[in-house]
Parts: sequence; structure tokens; C-alpha cells
Amino acid sequence: QVQLVESGGGMVQPGGSLRLSCAASGSIFGSYAMGWYRQGPGKQRELVATISSRNITTYTDSLKGRFTITADNAKKTVYLQMDSLRPGDTAVYFCNFRYYYLADEYWGQGIQVTVSS
Repeated sequence: QVQLVESGGGMVQPGGSLRLSCAASGSIFGSYAMGWYRQGPGKQRELVATISSRNITTYTDSLKGRFTITADNAKKTVYLQMDSLRPGDTAVYFCNFRYYYLADEYWGQGIQVTVSS
């Protein structure tokens, strides 16, 4: 019932920046969080950052300071500003939507971010 559309990925050189967007649509109600996970080549999927409908944010400690998550609640859209990108940030980034008090969660299809010189 919730659809997620991701955009903003691509290729960038080390030290560059990208901003990912994830727009949620459909029947959305109650308290929820949206965020980003990533999965690099040969790696497990890991949390990047989340932001709740109350604008409470959570970051993976190692990424905090380079990555910033924000939200436009009216548009039900979250953004991930990625600065000072490193080759290790290369991954498929997945948008996630999760209700706090329901079992339902939803995933985007994933968007490629490649950091390479």
C-alpha cells in the first residue's frame, strides 16, 4: 500500500556529493520512520540513517557528519545528503519505510551510488 520511488543516485568522484530522494505515496497513517540502507559489493545490507515522522533522526555512527537525512513531511519525501563521498560508500542504496506500531514495512527497488576516480 506504500510505494517508494528513489532518485538521485549516480556516479561521483571521491570527495564529491550526491543527494538521494525517496518519495512515499499511498495510504500512510500513524507514526513511521523512513530511511536509507545500503548494500555494497560482497557486503551485508546496513543501516545508513532514518528519520521519523516526528523528525527524529538516527545515523550509523561511522557516517554521521558526512551524511545528513532530512524530510519534507508534506511531500512524504526523505533526502539523504551525502558529502565527502569515499569509494567505500559505493553501494546500492535502499529506501525503507517502517511503521512504529504496525508490522508493515516497505522497500524501494534500490538506487546505485558509485564513488570512483
